[in-house]
Amino acid sequence: MKILFTFYVPSGGVETLNRLRCETLRRYGVEGHLLYTSPGSGLQNITDTPTYVTNYDEDITQILEAQKFDAIVVTSDYLMTERLRRLQFPGPIIFEAQGFGTMEQAHRLVEDASFYLKSYCQAVVLPPTSHLIELFNQVCPWLRQFIIMNMVDTAVFHPRDIGVSSHPILGWVGRLEKNKNWVEYLAIAHRLSQRLPNLELRMLTDETLAAPEEQYNFKKWVANLNLTRLQTVSNVPHNQMPNQYSMIANSGGFLLSTSMVEGFGYAVGEAIACGCPVVSTDSDGVRSFIKHNQTGKFYRLGNIDEAVSEGLDMMRNLPLRQYICEQGIRLITESFSPANYAMSFIQMMNCLDIS
Repeated sequence: MKILFTFYVPSGGVETLNRLRCETLRRYGVEGHLLYTSPGSGLQNITDTPTYVTNYDEDITQILEAQKFDAIVVTSDYLMTERLRRLQFPGPIIFEAQGFGTMEQAHRLVEDASFYLKSYCQAVVLPPTSHLIELFNQVCPWLRQFIIMNMVDTAVFHPRDIGVSSHPILGWVGRLEKNKNWVEYLAIAHRLSQRLPNLELRMLTDETLAAPEEQYNFKKWVANLNLTRLQTVSNVPHNQMPNQYSMIANSGGFLLSTSMVEGFGYAVGEAIACGCPVVSTDSDGVRSFIKHNQTGKFYRLGNIDEAVSEGLDMMRNLPLRQYICEQGIRLITESFSPANYAMSFIQMMNCLDIS
């Protein structure tokens, strides 16, 4: 079986998912290829998966004719479904819902996509995220759904014996855009820094994906809040992220996730797998990882006081912190294995008579 996975740009959670599933499915006799329509920093992470970067019809046609894919999984880019049919791809097309942004953005995207999905797709595959499932039930009730839990690579993401920082680190991972809610991170960081003057602030991001206006506003906020202990780190190779999470964990700090909505939330799952405690908004997708005061902590979106209180408790209540970290690692290991993903994916292919 040969499958093509397509997306806009190799970055973030979708790049992680695409790379991991191709590596995993190969062990089960499924050959995965990747097509991105724009280059991105995540290309540095890909080593042994056939990968194409082009937005030209002629190139895509040549790829389709040469590779004879049994099916194509199109992530988010619903216009690609029409394009593939126009370029004479005859096989099944499966739409995948990942990285849809805020509730409003997701609803608008699915409504805009519905005509294309009805015309060109055989199914949609979703993570077990309630707002996405409800949205497709509402807007596309005729489209066959498959719910598959994404995977976390615990062979790479596990606690590491990395040097202990002399100061606690408040970490954050994401793009500088509205849904990731970086403004709230800065506000919480400012308040926590008033309580903990030695707190180090570290934001791991991809500067190449930030709009100029967003970058300008970010620098303005940092200056206005006088966040002199803030360090921004861009484009960390994916296989180096366990070191970052382990360093945050060993410092006595935690990862703060401020997203408005997450379809899955790879940064949260990978941090937990590394024994790094997480305080997060209840942003739907991360409910797969976090049970409050069991595998992480929630705070209500926009409630800075609550975020500060939960963050301080995570840092100071050491028995609870240890319990959260241990239970989190156990959850990721048991529930998000690559093997489980592969079996679910192959079962979906069998249900669609793809072999």
